[in-house]
Amino acid sequence: MSEPESETVSHEANFAAMLQEVIQTEVHEDDDDKSTHELEVDVCTATDMLSQEESFAELNKDQRHQDEINQQGSESNQTLSSSDVGSSTATVKILLMPERHMITVAFTIGLTILDLKKHFSFELRVPSDIIQITLDEKIVDDDQTLMDIGVQPHGMIQFEMSSLDPGNYPMRPVKPQQEYNMPDVITVRVQTDTDLYQDVVVEIERATRGKAFLGGYRHKVTKAEYHHAAVQTMPKKRLDRGVEMFSRDTQTVEFKNQAQQCSKNASTQMTKIGCYVSNVEDKLITPGTYITAGEYHSKRLRAVITIQSYVRRWLAKCFTNSLRHAKEQRLAWLENERRRKKEEKEQQIRDEYHRRMNPVSKADFDLLYNALKKWRMEEVERINVTLSGAERKAALCALLEQETQFISSIERHRMAAGTRNQDKAIQAFLNKCAEPKKWRAFDGKVTQMDTEFTIRAKELRDLYSSITQAQFTKDERLDVLLTLKHTVKEHKCKLTQDIVDLIDREVDLLMRGVKKSNLEGLRKRIATLFLQYIKNPAFNPQVSKFLQVPQDPADLKKNIYLCRGCNEYQSSTDFSLKTNATAVGFCRRCLDLDNEARRREDFSLYKNILRCLRESEAECSPEAKITYLLQEQDLRYLVDVLWGAQSALSGWKDLHDLLLVRWKKHLDWSPWNCVLLTKDEADAHLKLENIEKAYDVVVIRNVKQKHALARKYFSQIPAMAECLHDAEIQPTALSNLLVSKPITKETK
Repeated sequence: MSEPESETVSHEANFAAMLQEVIQTEVHEDDDDKSTHELEVDVCTATDMLSQEESFAELNKDQRHQDEINQQGSESNQTLSSSDVGSSTATVKILLMPERHMITVAFTIGLTILDLKKHFSFELRVPSDIIQITLDEKIVDDDQTLMDIGVQPHGMIQFEMSSLDPGNYPMRPVKPQQEYNMPDVITVRVQTDTDLYQDVVVEIERATRGKAFLGGYRHKVTKAEYHHAAVQTMPKKRLDRGVEMFSRDTQTVEFKNQAQQCSKNASTQMTKIGCYVSNVEDKLITPGTYITAGEYHSKRLRAVITIQSYVRRWLAKCFTNSLRHAKEQRLAWLENERRRKKEEKEQQIRDEYHRRMNPVSKADFDLLYNALKKWRMEEVERINVTLSGAERKAALCALLEQETQFISSIERHRMAAGTRNQDKAIQAFLNKCAEPKKWRAFDGKVTQMDTEFTIRAKELRDLYSSITQAQFTKDERLDVLLTLKHTVKEHKCKLTQDIVDLIDREVDLLMRGVKKSNLEGLRKRIATLFLQYIKNPAFNPQVSKFLQVPQDPADLKKNIYLCRGCNEYQSSTDFSLKTNATAVGFCRRCLDLDNEARRREDFSLYKNILRCLRESEAECSPEAKITYLLQEQDLRYLVDVLWGAQSALSGWKDLHDLLLVRWKKHLDWSPWNCVLLTKDEADAHLKLENIEKAYDVVVIRNVKQKHALARKYFSQIPAMAECLHDAEIQPTALSNLLVSKPITKETK
């Protein structure tokens, strides 16, 4: 074979290897029909390859020309080797115009557009010079390759193919073959959404191995065999662990015959005539003491007893060590509890001492007056016991004078605390007005929004804080006064005119060099007038929501009651009503004044017990409402009168350590389902499962008696009557509880 002939054959082989394509015909009808028909045929058969041998000769020259172009290509194309270009393919879609038939071909990216035209000229029976290929309405040159156009390996591109002479050479689709062959490339339409579809091009790999026999069935009548199907996916190779698995040998019983023989064969030889055996290495064996079966078993029993004794000793040591460790932990816990209680007591004493020395709130002053009352009662009792006659009267007069001095000192503290509390109250009022609106979304996030009114309130709050500051320099003070002047000048009235006059006066005094101490009164007047300006809804609309006095005169007539103590009309919120009250009596101010002058009672301990009770019930039962109906006076009656201000178990009388908890923990708390215990006793009580077994009969009877009395007292309150389980109390049952009977126990 000559050199040109061999070259031609090699090019034909390369071209046959590269042209593995599938023609897919799509018929796109009118837009009204919107229907698509797809037809897939494999045009690359053995018969076609023989018929194309004549065309390969014409393509040899073009192929050599294309090789020269590929060698002189761009710098990016030079990085790809010839073997990579020959093996990398891309999906090329050809849209035949004007019929709009679609043909899909797997084409090598290294071939040119001219090769593509020659291929389709043979398939469509149209001369290659009549075919025109366009991309995005632009004609593609014949010498360009798919790689020059920008097609990546295994990518996809769509061209439009038309005829320059449609009259003589129209573009008609290829008729399908009668016998179906599996194509190399198929287009699969995948539904990605409800009304969305996507075309996916899938390359099919030819199986290079035979079908594995996976068993099957055989028809009993026709004797036809049906084999199980196989897939092209290669089975996953299992790791070789060195142990054979999935073996039939493990499922089959195997019988073996094996002869048992001693490990060593030995023989003996005795001395006889003609045979001499040396006795130098012979040993003389004497029999020992014979051990009977009883002796052997008694020896084994003694050994077992010895082993058991050592084991039991070891177990006893482990048990004693655990007891010792538990005892040490218990002692350490008791020591920590003792230290904690001691520290809490010391902290309680320090807090009470601090409240007495630096009273701030109303509860602090109630504590002082209660301590003054106790001191006065002790002194009067001492004077009555030790003195008599004129000396007693003189001592009582001195005691009264000393009590007056103490009251005067307490009131001085009250005035100082009132000044401090007033500043805090003003600042809290301004912060509440300037607070943005908040609401919680469904996901738990809090959203804040500033309105024009809250922004105005925030500006006035910041300006008031600047006015009341005393650490500013002269220039800073002048700047603040100028800002204040421009702010109040927005509204013309008598109040704003007074503020402007005072500002001008302070500016004049500052320019003359007057000391700050001489300007304190003037600055207080400016701050007071500006606070009135802030509280006016005409200048600060946000403040109307927080004023106690309504702006509408008609609202003043609503919920107004007369106080029988001070004979003044007060709002309904200024009256403190008891749970069993039927009419409005004295206002809060009159009640506080009467308490300081006469009773001097301190409800801080009862408030603390009520607060702890509400917190614990809010955790156990958020829907409970009885604890919020109780007031300090009701809780005081429940603690002092019914339970005697002491623990029901230990008799502890320190109210700081006492709590009211549920008697039956599965029921909601109520005055007829509670017990007064210390904190430690309350924790232990709430852990009990059966109260009847835990407590003595005397304790249970005493608690039930307290519950009956509480039910009788609180049933008179209308709000409590709705919460009672039993509306009427049986007198006989109550009498049985009140009568004490001797309890006898039977001894066994």
